[in-house]
Amino acid sequence: MNGETFRSLSLVATILLATTFWFVTFYLTWATFWIKISFSAATLAILSLGLQPDTIKKLRFDAKALIIGLLSAALLYIIFWIGRVISTALLPFAEYQIGGIYDKGTGTPLWVIALLLFFITGPSEEIYWRGFLQHNLMTRFGGWQGWLLTTAIYAGVHIWSLNFMLIGAAGVAGAFWGAMYWRLNNLAPVIISHAIWSAAIFAVYPMSGFS
Repeated sequence: MNGETFRSLSLVATILLATTFWFVTFYLTWATFWIKISFSAATLAILSLGLQPDTIKKLRFDAKALIIGLLSAALLYIIFWIGRVISTALLPFAEYQIGGIYDKGTGTPLWVIALLLFFITGPSEEIYWRGFLQHNLMTRFGGWQGWLLTTAIYAGVHIWSLNFMLIGAAGVAGAFWGAMYWRLNNLAPVIISHAIWSAAIFAVYPMSGFS
């Protein structure tokens, strides 16, 4: 088996694994949701680092990355706040489905959710989805196509939630972070953005229950 074939099979295998993980996490009700999503993301990140160890070497955590990460997290939060206002005004099911997203965390302390998202889930998702999958798809198909394919797959695996609002949210967030990675060619600010945004929107300043 040559290197190109191995890389192709590795991409397909990790996508299938991600689809399986997201099925177990979102569709099956056993076990704690936040533990499942953290385990799934961390496993994919570890596998991707084993397949592509130079991902870590390309990380540039500096003042610029921190500032971009903070500002982009704030911008994405505002985008989601506006999206929530518009969607709940136009779609009768939007409020219920948004509440359903937060209901998955029932029984887990907010501080635990925040720590898992900030230190494990957010960074791990970016290492796999952007640092590994998007990087390889852009290399193979070009920037625009690689970004679009990664965004579609990232949104697609969330179909197991059976929640239109969550699938749409994943598509928006995936496109946002994918564009950041494509433009900056540095995963560090994307990791910071994802970690801060997810902890904020799910645990610190959740959007369920207020207008």
